Amino acid sequence: MNFTKPTVILVVGPTAVGKTRKAIELALQYQTEIISADSRQCYREMNIGVARPSPEELAAAPHHFIASHSIHDNLNAAWYEKYALEKVNELFTRHTVVVMVGGTGLYIKAFMEGLDEIPETDPVIRAAIIHDYEEKGLNWLQEEVKQNDPMFFAQGENQNPHRLMRALEVVRSTGKSILTFRKGEKAIRSFDMKLMVMDLPRPQLYERIDQRVDEMVRSGLEDEARRLYPFRHLSALQTVGYQEWFDYFEGKISREEAITLIKQHTRNYAKRQGTWFRKMGGETPHASRLIS
Repeated sequence: MNFTKPTVILVVGPTAVGKTRKAIELALQYQTEIISADSRQCYREMNIGVARPSPEELAAAPHHFIASHSIHDNLNAAWYEKYALEKVNELFTRHTVVVMVGGTGLYIKAFMEGLDEIPETDPVIRAAIIHDYEEKGLNWLQEEVKQNDPMFFAQGENQNPHRLMRALEVVRSTGKSILTFRKGEKAIRSFDMKLMVMDLPRPQLYERIDQRVDEMVRSGLEDEARRLYPFRHLSALQTVGYQEWFDYFEGKISREEAITLIKQHTRNYAKRQGTWFRKMGGETPHASRLIS
């Protein structure tokens, strides 16, 4: 396929579906560079547990937003939108086509459509919510959001602690539901976008996830998580593949249970990703669809 206008090819889909390989194939085909849209592979301190591309894969084509930041940096979708737009415009000075790849749906959506502006929130409130969530768990968090922001609770992702904590943070800081700040107006970008949604039959995808987790364990995931345990309160580490090990280190579950839960939670996450991207592929007005 020939592109005459600046174009971003977005390779998206659930974890373990083969996005990295496809992105590299496209980058080599168009002699271009890759921007990651993964909210965890950007952290230098996290490698095995986030399935960071291998040194060989990183050497095959130039990558951006991989091991580029620290777990101590405060990154979010609004920040990523600004970063990715600046990076892609820089790359367009050298290439007509740029490849973006990742599974963080909100980062992809922010890049493609923009985000509504939400007022600054109180960092003390944010820290208190994270602390209470760590102490009291998901059921507590769900109940707090239900009581404080019933509008979001009725429409939001009630199994996603990051979205729940964000909603609670906003309502406690502003007194208003996070939904009141959403205008629903999609930004128009100055370049073309081609969306490639990758997927696999669920049994095949789940088998690949289980195999990947086993390989992560053999490669030293437990030791990586143990090194990161002192920083377990940071937002970057509130994620599958590390939280289960932290529970094991604290004696809450066995080692075997930790590994089993990582597989289960990753499968659950992949299912949510698949739903998100299939919906995005059908509803995104400013990007045409490529067959994956």
